[in-house]
Amino acid sequence: MIFGRIKSLDAILATAEKKSLTRSLGAFQLTMLGVGAVIGTGIFVLTAEAAQKAGPGMMISFIIAGFVCAFAALCYSEMSSMVPVSGSAYTYSYAVMGELIAWIVGWALILEYAIAAGAVSVGWSGYVVGLIEHASGIDIPNMLVRGPYDGGVINLPAMLIAGLVTWLLVIGTRESAMVNAVLVAIKITALTLFIVLALPVMNMENFTPFAPLGFGGISAAAASIFFAYVGFDAVSTAAEETKNPQRNMPIGLIGSLSICTVFYILVATGVVGTVGAQPVSGPDGQALATGSIELANQCAAIKDAAVVCSKEALAWTMREIGWKQIGNLIGLAAGLALPSVILMMMFGQTRIFFVMSRDGLLPAVLSKVHPRFHTPHVITIITGLFVALFAAFFPVGLLADISNSGTLFAFGAVSIAVLVLRRTDPDRRRPFRTPFVAVTAPLAILGCIYLFYNLGMPTKLMFIGWAAVGLVVYFGYSRSRSHVGRGVVEVHETDSDVPPQPVPPIV
Repeated sequence: MIFGRIKSLDAILATAEKKSLTRSLGAFQLTMLGVGAVIGTGIFVLTAEAAQKAGPGMMISFIIAGFVCAFAALCYSEMSSMVPVSGSAYTYSYAVMGELIAWIVGWALILEYAIAAGAVSVGWSGYVVGLIEHASGIDIPNMLVRGPYDGGVINLPAMLIAGLVTWLLVIGTRESAMVNAVLVAIKITALTLFIVLALPVMNMENFTPFAPLGFGGISAAAASIFFAYVGFDAVSTAAEETKNPQRNMPIGLIGSLSICTVFYILVATGVVGTVGAQPVSGPDGQALATGSIELANQCAAIKDAAVVCSKEALAWTMREIGWKQIGNLIGLAAGLALPSVILMMMFGQTRIFFVMSRDGLLPAVLSKVHPRFHTPHVITIITGLFVALFAAFFPVGLLADISNSGTLFAFGAVSIAVLVLRRTDPDRRRPFRTPFVAVTAPLAILGCIYLFYNLGMPTKLMFIGWAAVGLVVYFGYSRSRSHVGRGVVEVHETDSDVPPQPVPPIV
């Protein structure tokens, strides 16, 4: 089970104490951080993506993905309460399964955070462009607002929002914290309004046939819609900045996941019950999601129907049931609120890079902070550039699936780590113990494998290719520079003019 060097839990905790972050977050802040990171493109946009594969059965898809995340959250809670430091799955793997596995997990987390930020940027672009077109009657050229896979050239609005969030993260956290708090409130209000208006006008006939493509379609949708839950583990990246983490980390992880799951099921029910969600076959035989067949008939091309519906699913649903202005308001709310998810994804990415740099596996310059803003500006700017490129040229569905592959790998690794540590270090104090760990952890592992298996083959191959590149980087650079490999078990403060502490988390 051990691959390469182990960095003991005691050494990890000692490192965090020597080069630690300010502990300022309570249970409520952590829960809101999780809600801010989770509720986003997965529910605002990918509802239509799920309908392409499952029809009304997408509600079961949400439940399946939620259960897998719930089991993983219980495992995360035990690890984060024992090891309240930054790094999430990467740090836990380092302590239990060795440096090589930890590196692969950290490398996979780049897929989770950076590519997820790109996916949300594309989702934001769809809502904002749709809102502008409906409000003004202006038809914005597709070549400027869609990537090559969606029939355009470049998605400029997606690039713009990625750049704006990067700038916000660089200039400081006080501004980011205030902005994020407002955006989370807007997001929750918009979804609540959708539920209140949609549920009373449901038509039960829209739920039949419930699973037009069988359980295979539900499983495939669950693998895609899993993206709706990506981000709850961003709470664990803030463990080093949490007050009383032994108590507050489990509350933040499980609390945010529970709140989001309730919203997801209610929203999915509202979409299906009001406008239906049956896959429609286009001329090429491809299953396309539309809220109703009429939308497909109104469009010049079936493929355009899928793009229109998927890019602003909830706003379109409101317009279809007679709430045109409410639909525009939800589009506006999504446009205002989705950047909070981009912000949290990029925040999580910088935390992973920070810890990997602190361990010597990445260049030390990545953990440098700005002399004026006191933020990790170097890695934030690098991350922002890559996010902007992903958003500019790739569609939301592809980016979401790629992000899911990295997330599922990380979730599985944490679940394995909990089981291994129960055997190798049974006497260590565990402020939170995963209940029925002999059942919970294996179910989390099997769930991750099941969802990964149901991802598309191109996504699986891309993940394998990404892992191969990571191994080249590890053996070519990181292994020889690892602090553990060189016998350095504690990292002391540097001699730079600015203490090496990245920005506190966005709450």
